[in-house]
Amino acid sequence: MVSALTELDRLAHRLSPDLVKNDRLVLCDLDGCLISEGRAYADSAAFLDSCGERLWLISNNSTHCASALSADLADLGLIIPASNILLAGEQTLLHLARLYPQARLALFASEAMEAEARRLGFVLTQSGPDLVLLCRDTQLTLGRLNSAAALVQSGAALWVANTDTAHPGHGGQPIAETGALLAALCAMLSDLRFESIGKPHPHLARLALTPTGVSARDAVFIGDNPATDGATARAIGTRFIQLQRNGAPA
Repeated sequence: MVSALTELDRLAHRLSPDLVKNDRLVLCDLDGCLISEGRAYADSAAFLDSCGERLWLISNNSTHCASALSADLADLGLIIPASNILLAGEQTLLHLARLYPQARLALFASEAMEAEARRLGFVLTQSGPDLVLLCRDTQLTLGRLNSAAALVQSGAALWVANTDTAHPGHGGQPIAETGALLAALCAMLSDLRFESIGKPHPHLARLALTPTGVSARDAVFIGDNPATDGATARAIGTRFIQLQRNGAPA
């Protein structure tokens, strides 16, 4: 169950510099906050400009690497340096590379994630992997889903980039996310066990707090999903602004 907003939190329907004028660090979600289906909201660019280096993007995105996403956002007029972008898919690969260097990995993900996994030294295989990592694989067929289930059933440890079932489209309609693919695996395998450092796990947010040296009490988390963004804010002890947009990007 998602807890109600506390007295320190607030509800907003648009991004405004006044929302974060007293905060030293601004942690912000991507889909449903700054963009929707590849289009920027009208107030996003001005908000980012007002935040400057205070803003860190904390997203459950598991299809891009930070450098590519930074470039894509710049094409939309949204300037966020790659160094201030923390993405669940990319960060999960980095986390696993530290825990299990050169592990055999069955990766269900985008081509960009596959390239990053190879760069980090993983051996990508569908035969006897040590680990299975499920990201937002837009090409996931029933055959690939069956393969993932078989590998996990055979003993490979399952990691999931995030448990989000959907993110909002232009008209508020749900767009399938990694958690929807996870739900299919859960339906196939009883007592499925997995690990994840995507939101609502505090890992990504803490990665922003540590290098900046900013206390969670001096930060704010902006997101549209209280079950992930709000829960992350609670976990690190910062206030939460729930953004409920009423329309599609301009």
